[in-house]
Amino acid sequence: CNAGHPVGLLTALRSRLGLLVTGVVGGSLVALYAAAAPFVAPALRKVCLPFVPATSAQVENVLKVLRARSGTLVDIGSGDGRIVIAAAKHGFQASGFELNPWLVWYSRYKAWREGVHRSTSFYISDLWKVSFAQYSNVVIFGVPQMVSLELKLAKELPRTAKVVACRFPFPTWVPERTAGEGIDTVWVYDTRTFKSHLQQEVTRNTQILAVPGKPGAVNNVCSVFR
Repeated sequence: CNAGHPVGLLTALRSRLGLLVTGVVGGSLVALYAAAAPFVAPALRKVCLPFVPATSAQVENVLKVLRARSGTLVDIGSGDGRIVIAAAKHGFQASGFELNPWLVWYSRYKAWREGVHRSTSFYISDLWKVSFAQYSNVVIFGVPQMVSLELKLAKELPRTAKVVACRFPFPTWVPERTAGEGIDTVWVYDTRTFKSHLQQEVTRNTQILAVPGKPGAVNNVCSVFR
């Protein structure tokens, strides 16, 4: 046996060292994936609000368009909480709703660390199961597919509320103003405007329903309330 030979010992040592390094690297990769997965997983969930951290310019633009506002604020799909925390620092009583529990826990810790935990609240919740009727300011970093959110907000928000959309505008609403450029653009919507638009749609579809023999009338009305 060559196990006692210096060359044999060196070969055995290298083999064991290689296995050790492989195990450490493999374990590190698994741990890294486990830690990172909760932050990217929302993109694969039913509610399509992928976590893409807001840029500093986006946060500044949100605060800029809400400078003359006050009261309650909600960030729909609040991610790591940076919008909520920034709003709290500017006097808002701010809340965030996020489906990913890891991001919610991180947001709570971050708010505590930055001294605004008394002015912030973070909830683990699906946005479709929450009523936003109590909020006077709404922020959402949306995606193009979020068409049905228009109807939900139009039905729930008070007439004095403002909605700020980041990264993507709402598909049918007309913004009262914009701020920023490119991916940092934000669109501001007045609730009274889109509530009036919704009422017009309801009236129009009701009139269609009243026409005898008009095909598809019921479906048109239902689509407004879906």
